[in-house]
Amino acid sequence: MTAVRIADLPAVRSHHPEAIAEAAARRARRPLLGPGGRLMIVAADHPARGALGVGPRRLAMANRADLLERLCVALSRPGVDGVLASADVLDDLLLLGALEQKVVIGSMNRGGLQGAAFELDDRFTGPRAHDLVRRGFDAGKLLLRIAYDDPGSLATLEAAARAVDEMAARRLPVFVEPFVSRRADGGRVVNDLSGEAVATALAIASGLGATSAYTWLKVPVTEDPEEMEAAMGATTLPVVLLGGDVGADPHQVLDRWRSALRLPSVRGLVAGRALLYPPDGDVAGAVDAAVGLL
Repeated sequence: MTAVRIADLPAVRSHHPEAIAEAAARRARRPLLGPGGRLMIVAADHPARGALGVGPRRLAMANRADLLERLCVALSRPGVDGVLASADVLDDLLLLGALEQKVVIGSMNRGGLQGAAFELDDRFTGPRAHDLVRRGFDAGKLLLRIAYDDPGSLATLEAAARAVDEMAARRLPVFVEPFVSRRADGGRVVNDLSGEAVATALAIASGLGATSAYTWLKVPVTEDPEEMEAAMGATTLPVVLLGGDVGADPHQVLDRWRSALRLPSVRGLVAGRALLYPPDGDVAGAVDAAVGLL
């Protein structure tokens, strides 16, 4: 079956569900890193955790057709290496033919639903290591929020370690996204982006599992960009920056990325909402500006 249109996805899914596996089997693959040794990944795994907001727009990512259009634009831009997403989004992109010669990263734990009492007990509800192998995907990603006052973090920590082991056994890269977190007033989970907290999160994530040979770290720029270099000193693992939410000043966001990308352990950028939902609506322009930093 040839690539389909976004409007045709419900019909194809209804009548030819096997088309998804067929598209995955014939997908042209590529190495994780290209000749330049850098990585530019567009992220779209937020909806599977119930995180649909972008800035003040609480349901911005709730329109799947709109999200897919934005992803297809982003993936078509020169210098974009691939995508990080949950299984449903990757299934859609496979049918749309948007993943040829792209790095495909499956989002593995989405059970820590935004705002839930169990948010920090972040169960692995997405693809497992053997699912990623079976589907011919290239890597996995897991979220690890460490809250010292919430026992759910211990369950997540243990599950993350076993996932690292399972990925390493199959020689598949796994991108670990660690934070030191806490519950603010009202129970909302917030991440500590101080230099000390980022360094602590990196040190903990680096030690997960029986080997770190296939582990990458996906980390934020510290609240004070001047502390980023010291924080990166906590690990020898390769690092990619995460994008975060849309900022009021996109130029300020680019400046923060530019500074951190100069550090030797930082190999690239994984950004989602900041590129897919820029304040001016120009997805191609936002993606091209980010690629230009690499």
